[in-house]
Amino acid sequence: MVLADVIPARRSIRRYRAEPIADAQVERLLTAACWAPSAHNRQPWRFAVLRAEAARARLADAMGARLAVDRGRDGDDPAAIDADVARSRARITGAPLVIAVCLTLADMDRYPDAARAAAEHTMAVQSTAMAVQNLLLAASSEGLGACWMCAPLFCPDVVRRVLALPADWQPQALVTLGRPASAGKPATRRRLAELVREIA
Repeated sequence: MVLADVIPARRSIRRYRAEPIADAQVERLLTAACWAPSAHNRQPWRFAVLRAEAARARLADAMGARLAVDRGRDGDDPAAIDADVARSRARITGAPLVIAVCLTLADMDRYPDAARAAAEHTMAVQSTAMAVQNLLLAASSEGLGACWMCAPLFCPDVVRRVLALPADWQPQALVTLGRPASAGKPATRRRLAELVREIA
């Protein structure tokens, strides 16, 4: 597929067939992710690859427990909380492969003031997000389904602990991957006229 076809054809796929993804294919996807542009070319992205069913289940259970506690504190209906936890767990454990995407500031510039330090962190976040986009497009081009989940942003400590990640790895997202069990939902986009402003 050419890029002009891959971009609008990509969908968020949440249900997968059970068949595994070959190691060579995973390597191609991660290589594509690593060719994303990055601030200062520091390449702050890091990837934890969860092939083992037990690892995915451990992560899903721990994240689900935190989700239940947080929503319970909000006073949400217990039945709605249970449904949300079950839905999240099914998405993580139902994928043959999950990639936890993290960033590190280890190689980023350091500043003594909060404003520039925050800008540097944002640049690392943006760089890592571009790596995720590359990964998603590469997966789509290879006929794989994928879904970008930002849930780790709500419980980075849980993700880091359960996956035994290095202390400087900041969890940003999960990407679930597999052979699609469905085509995904139809997608629409807003008209460019609503989004673009020409500046004279």
